[in-house]
This record gives sequence, structure tokens and C-alpha cells, in this order.
Amino acid sequence: SDNRDDLWFAGGPKVDATIRERFGPAVAQALDGGLGHWERDIEGRLALVLLLDQFARNIHRGQPHAFAGDARAQQLVQQALASGLDRHLATVGRVFLYMPLVHAENLALQDEAVKRFQDLRDSSPPELHDKLERNLHFARLHRDIVLRFGRFPHRNAALGRESTAEEVVFLKDGPRFGQ
Repeated sequence: SDNRDDLWFAGGPKVDATIRERFGPAVAQALDGGLGHWERDIEGRLALVLLLDQFARNIHRGQPHAFAGDARAQQLVQQALASGLDRHLATVGRVFLYMPLVHAENLALQDEAVKRFQDLRDSSPPELHDKLERNLHFARLHRDIVLRFGRFPHRNAALGRESTAEEVVFLKDGPRFGQ
């Protein structure tokens, strides 16, 4: 539903506070390399990916630690894809499993994200096509930013990176994705 989309993708201080309160200790454990036993099955792996990728961004919004779980989340996703485990998840689970690829500042992973979202849309029932087309659209937007800049300029401030002149112009007029 659109309310769930707002919860997941709109964020904001209230959502961030709720996630921090309910999941803060689990996110800290995951970011410290813990919860490895969750990797044993695809549902646990997805939960771990959500902690590392989505919830870390909520809890540490605007800070470098927001991205501290990215490498591990991307590795977990790549392992799941290589073994075909992603196909055991419902469509919505696959959407969230693929998000670390969309968040990657790596063009090969970005291309993989676009491919996975395209395949998911093409293999899903027609009633899901519009929603999955939006996911695919956002995957392409993210990929195009990494193709153009090699990174996400909207992370520069949080990560203490200097923006190029082209990135400064982009940041004034381009799309922004949460962090």
C-alpha cells in the first residue's frame, strides 16, 4: 500500500525514532558483524539485509555510519543471488533484498540491480507491474547517477567528501534519495 511505501521510503524524524527505538540494538549488532546465524536461511538473510541497509540509514541519517552496513549487505545479497535463494522470497521480499544493489556506489552492482528489478517486473503478475515499474525506474535513476559521477553526490556531506563543480550543480537540481 502507499502507506507502507511512505513508511519505507519517505522516512523522517518520527519513522527514524521508531526504528531506532525498536531495532537500534539489533542494527548495532549487525553493524558490528554480529547476527551471522541469521544468514542461514533466506528470511533471516533478508532481515539482516534490512538492518544493515534500510534501518542503518534511518538510525544514522546524515552521518557516515548510515552507510557502514553497505558492504556486508551487498555481499549477503550477492551470495543469495548466486545461489538462487532470492527466488524463494515473495515479490516484496525480493524488492528489499535488491535494495543494497541500488544503494551501491559500484556500477556493476547498479547494473545488476536494474537487471533484477526488470526480471522481477517481467516475471510478476500484471497487477504488480505498475509498482514494480516504479522500483525499476528508481533503480535506473540510481544507476545513472553512479554512471555519471561514480558515486552518489548526495552522500558527500555525510561522508565528508568534497563535491565537484558538476556535483554541486546536480545537487541543486537533481533527484535526492534520502541520504
